[in-house]
Amino acid sequence: MTIHITYVSDVLCIWAYVAEARLDELRREFGSSIELEYRFIPIFGATRDRIGEGWKERGGYAGFGEHVREVAKAFPHVTVNERVWNEVVPTTSAAAHEMLCAARLLTDEAAVGSTRRADLGGRTIFEEATWQIRSAFFEHALDVSDRNVLLDVLDRAGIPTPALEAKLKSGEAMAELCRDIELRDQYKIEGSPTYYLNEGRQKLYGNVGYRVVSANLRELLEQPGHQASWC
Repeated sequence: MTIHITYVSDVLCIWAYVAEARLDELRREFGSSIELEYRFIPIFGATRDRIGEGWKERGGYAGFGEHVREVAKAFPHVTVNERVWNEVVPTTSAAAHEMLCAARLLTDEAAVGSTRRADLGGRTIFEEATWQIRSAFFEHALDVSDRNVLLDVLDRAGIPTPALEAKLKSGEAMAELCRDIELRDQYKIEGSPTYYLNEGRQKLYGNVGYRVVSANLRELLEQPGHQASWC
């Protein structure tokens, strides 16, 4: 039995950055028993409105940056650069999402390898690319709303620039991004990150501990055929 998980996130979300380690552990623990599908939603689609205006009474971008660093202090496996949301302020997460949708298409078409690689810690090239974009912003304070920055990060992750640009030029990447947003509404996704499983019967949203996610998956694996548990 293989459990399909749709993992929905925004690359600028601190909770999704923190949760990457949980995805790595899920892949290690469950292996071929799970199938991960990645979708992106624009929680930070317009940071001027969400942070610049939304946090105006709490220090604006600088106040939000301090909040993000305070969150990160509880998770020693991640680093947040002091320049994040102070000097480096991406205008949108949607630019990165469009690039990753292009990369996802290339993976689906086998133009980019989909095999999990030991040299990438068990990630596929696409999964590594997603992590590298998150890390580029939070750890290295690069503006991941900048097209050239994104192309450079993805190229170093192993996704060739000409292939990405072809998907962007054709509109295919944008169509994929729009589909992700349609699925957000269809699945009634509330925020980032969200694990959507068991055909929507279970949705785990936000800073959910690893053991909670693992327990839900084990319950599904031990109750095959959508058999309901009374306990």
